[in-house]
Amino acid sequence: MSFHIRYDGQIKKIIKKFLFVILVILVSIVMLMPFGWILGTSMRKASESFALPPVFFPTEWNIENYRSVLNAIPFFQYTWNSLFISVVSTFFMVITASMAAYAFSRIEFKGKKIMFPIVISGMMIPAQSIIIPTFLITRAINVIDTPWSIIFTSIYYPVGFFLLRQSMMTIPKSYDEAAYCDGAGRFTIFTKIILPMSKSPLIVACSMFFINIWNEFFKAMIFLTSSSNLTLPLGIRMLNTSHGNSNMPLITAAVVLSLIVPLLFYMFGQKYLMQGALISGLKS
Repeated sequence: MSFHIRYDGQIKKIIKKFLFVILVILVSIVMLMPFGWILGTSMRKASESFALPPVFFPTEWNIENYRSVLNAIPFFQYTWNSLFISVVSTFFMVITASMAAYAFSRIEFKGKKIMFPIVISGMMIPAQSIIIPTFLITRAINVIDTPWSIIFTSIYYPVGFFLLRQSMMTIPKSYDEAAYCDGAGRFTIFTKIILPMSKSPLIVACSMFFINIWNEFFKAMIFLTSSSNLTLPLGIRMLNTSHGNSNMPLITAAVVLSLIVPLLFYMFGQKYLMQGALISGLKS
């Protein structure tokens, strides 16, 4: 009798696992369909873009669209501009967010409880609402139409600050006390102990921030005017005609090419995403 009960229990577990795998596969297919559509559209002929009824896969695969993108716009120049802005912005974001997170998580100072919600409130302020004073400041420091106009206005990243603060608050204070006994200062403790122990949320913040800056369109459209300084999103926009007669396969081919760098960053940081999500949910 007990054998049959165990056997029935194993069958139920196998069925549940099988149904779960089927569900995951179906959800994955639904999630990947937009990417499949973009990839298929990038290899269509222009005449098939708006055909009725629409077809998911092109009737004739055409990779010439990718070569046309490289001839239509200075793609590599725009890619370099976006990469430079994204990497430098991420570097400065790491410095500012990590140091602010260390101060709010490990150091006691007056006004700390009042300043923290003020710093975090930046997550609720849309960039469009402060674009005028931001533009005036960038013009005053003479960085309009340069990559630094986007870099200087993007290094404040409250999401990264919050992730790092939550992570640093979970580190026992005994590490600091032991380091103080060995003669270490705050900067040494921050760089040699606290920051390395916050590796997971740091990589998560870098990945999220990098992709945000890589896709930045609004600020780039406001601050950048010279063709040589344009970023990749603005370059892709140039493929769209003023009368709306867009060559959709050409545009989607450019989009596919622009996804290569973000995908590489995501593949690098995706194993830390779950750890960062768990850490961000911890409360002090």
